[in-house]
Amino acid sequence: MVMNLGYLKSGNDEYVKNEVLNLVNVCQRTVLKVILETGALTREEIVRGARLVLEAGAKWVKTSTGFNYPGATVKDVRLLKKTTGDLGFIKASGGIRTLAAVESMVKAGASRIGTSHSVAIMQEYLNLKAKGRTLFL
Repeated sequence: MVMNLGYLKSGNDEYVKNEVLNLVNVCQRTVLKVILETGALTREEIVRGARLVLEAGAKWVKTSTGFNYPGATVKDVRLLKKTTGDLGFIKASGGIRTLAAVESMVKAGASRIGTSHSVAIMQEYLNLKAKGRTLFL
């Protein structure tokens, strides 16, 4: 789900939390990822949003849809990881096009990567591996 940005930005945290909680209850047998659209939020809003996700019982916070707003940044992934700690997981998504970008996001705390460039990234990985380069993967 995409978090309701309007309510988050207006400070209606109770509405945001209840909306996530309702979907957590509906999705009991599946994983719910809550997309924050970090590119549209301030640092304070990112922290509040991530905390609301955890308080509502969801475990996954996703940076962005990859549409309308800037995608994942290492800075935002670090902030999300610092906020969620070991209580949640981060999916970095939006604008991740290279193996180096994947590595940066994982080092910053991402547990999952969302990309439409997976074939090119895996080709990059295989090319480096063939040259004997040690990679984080």
